[in-house]
Amino acid sequence: MQSNEQKVERRLAAIFAADVEGYSRLMGVDEVGTLRTLTAHREIMDRLIGEHQGRIANTAGDSVLAEFPSVVEAVQCAVEVQEALTAANEPLPEGRQVRFRIGVHVGDVMVKGGDLFGDGVNIAARLQAIADPGGVCLSDAAHEHVRKALPLAYQDLGSQQVKNIAQPVRVYALRGLKPSADPDGSKAFPLPDRPSIVVLPFDNMGHDREDEYLADGIVEDITAALSRVRSFFVIARNSTFTYKGQAVTVQQVSRELGVRYVLEGSIRRARDKVRITAQLVDAATGAHLWADRYDGTLEDIFDLQDRITASVIGAIQPSIRAAEIDRARRKRPDSLDAYDLVMRALPYVWSLDAASNATATKLLDEALGLDPTYPLALSLSAWCSGQRVVYNWSPDPEAEKQVAIEKAQSAVDLAEDDPFVLTVLGAALTITKQYQAGLLMIEKALALDPNSAWAWNRSGWLRVFLDDPETGIGHFEKAIRLSPFDPMVFNAYVGIAAAHFVAGRYETSVDWYEKACLTNPKAVWINRILAPAYVFAGRQKEAEAAVRKLLAAYPGLTARAVRSVQSFSERVRDQMSEGLRRAGLPE
Repeated sequence: MQSNEQKVERRLAAIFAADVEGYSRLMGVDEVGTLRTLTAHREIMDRLIGEHQGRIANTAGDSVLAEFPSVVEAVQCAVEVQEALTAANEPLPEGRQVRFRIGVHVGDVMVKGGDLFGDGVNIAARLQAIADPGGVCLSDAAHEHVRKALPLAYQDLGSQQVKNIAQPVRVYALRGLKPSADPDGSKAFPLPDRPSIVVLPFDNMGHDREDEYLADGIVEDITAALSRVRSFFVIARNSTFTYKGQAVTVQQVSRELGVRYVLEGSIRRARDKVRITAQLVDAATGAHLWADRYDGTLEDIFDLQDRITASVIGAIQPSIRAAEIDRARRKRPDSLDAYDLVMRALPYVWSLDAASNATATKLLDEALGLDPTYPLALSLSAWCSGQRVVYNWSPDPEAEKQVAIEKAQSAVDLAEDDPFVLTVLGAALTITKQYQAGLLMIEKALALDPNSAWAWNRSGWLRVFLDDPETGIGHFEKAIRLSPFDPMVFNAYVGIAAAHFVAGRYETSVDWYEKACLTNPKAVWINRILAPAYVFAGRQKEAEAAVRKLLAAYPGLTARAVRSVQSFSERVRDQMSEGLRRAGLPE
C-alpha cells in the first residue's frame, strides 16, 4: 500500500510559472547583489501569491511554480507581481535589475509530495519563456477564462510550437502593464507636443464574420489618411489591432499608447448597403468631441472613409482646411474582392516566417489576378519576394531580387506619392545594395508620411547597413514609439541589436537579439546574426546552440549563403561570416 507521500493526485488548476530573465548573466556580474535582490523580489512575489489564494509548489533558484484555484486570481496576481517588482527595480542600476517572466495556464496537473508535474506545468513553463522580461503570457485556455473578467489588453501571439508539447499552444501576451526596465530604458510614453490619435479597430455589427475584413480595411485607410497630416502624431495600424475584440477604455488606450485622441466606431453591412458609425473621444477628459453616422453602398466605401477622415481632422484641428489635408491619393482597386484579399494578406506579410510568407503570396497573387494595377498589392507582393531573399527562403535569390525590384517599381509608377509603395521600393533597392537610391525613396516616403512606423524601421536598417548605427537606433526607436504593439516590433529589436553589433557592443547586441527571439520565437532566422554576436561576446556554447537551432530549420545552410543575402557593409559581413564559422556553420 502506498504511503500518503507517494500518492499521486490529479486535479484541474491554474498554474503560475515565473523565472528570472538572464539569471546566469546577473550572477556572473554580481553574485551577492543578485541574490540579495532576488530574495527581496521573492518576498514580494510570495506575499502576493498568498494574498491571491495561491500555493507555491516548486521552487528552484530563480524559478517559482504556484497553483491557484482560480485563473482570474492567478492572472491578477501575475499583473500585481510585475507591477510591484517594476517599482522595486526602479532604484537599481539597469544592469542589476532582476526581471521575472511569468506564464499562466489552466489545465490538468499531477501533485506528488506537494510538487506539481505534467503537461499543464510544462505549458506554463513554456509560456513563461515566451513572455517579455517584466511581462506575462497566457495560454488560450487561461485567456478564455479571464478575457471578460479582467479588462486587460491581450495581444494574440498566435499558435506557438513549444518544446515537449505535441500540439501548438495559442499564446496571448498581456499588454499595458507598467513598463519594466528594458534595454532601451523606456518607462512610459509621454503625450507628444502635437495632436496625437489612435484609430481603434471598428466593430463588425453584422452577422457575417467575413465582413471583418471590410471593417479592418476601413481602419487601415483612415489611419493612412490621418498619418499624412504632418502636424498629427498617429499610432500605426499594426499596434491598434492588438486591441481587437478586447474590452478596453479610451483612458487605458491613451495611457498605453501615449495619445490624447481615440477614434472608435462600427460597421454594419446588409447586402450592398453599409452603415458606418464613428466617434472621436478626448481621452484626457473623456469628452466626446464628435460623432456621426454614414450610410452608403459598397461602391461608396472609399468616399465614406474620406468623409470620416475629414470630419476627424476638423474636430481635432478646425484650422486645417479640407483643401490642406494631404491624404493618401493612391490608386484604389477596381475590385472590392481584390481589396478584401489584400486585407486578408496583411497579417501574414508582417509575420516574417516562411509559412506566413507563402500564405500572403498566394492571397496577393489572387488579388493581382483580379486587379493587376493595384499598387498596394504589387508593393506587398514585392516585399514578400524581398523577404524570401533576405531570410534565405528562396532557391534563386538573384531572380527573386529582380522580381522584387520590378514589382516595387511598377507600384511606384502607378502611385508615386504613396509613402508605403515608396518605402517598399527603398527596401528592395537596399536588398540589391543600391543604398543611395534606396535612401532617396525612404526619405521621400517619410517626407510624405512622418508617422510611418515601417518607413522609420526601414530607414533604421538602411542606416545600419551604411555603418551609421547611432542614427539607425534612433530611427528604430521612432518606429517602436509609433507602433509599440506592432507584430513587427521584434524586427526593430533585431535592428537595434544589429546596430550595437556594428558598433562593437556585442553583449548589448545579444540582449536585444534575445529579446527579439522571445518576442517572435518563430523567427529562427535571427540566429544567423545572433550566433556571431554570441561568438564576439565570448559566449561560444550559446553561439553553437544558435547554429544548431538554425540548421534544424535550414538544413544545408552555409555561411556563404547567409553572406550572399546580407546588406551590411563588407567589413560587417566579413565579421558575421567569421562568427558563423566559429559557431560551427559550414563554409
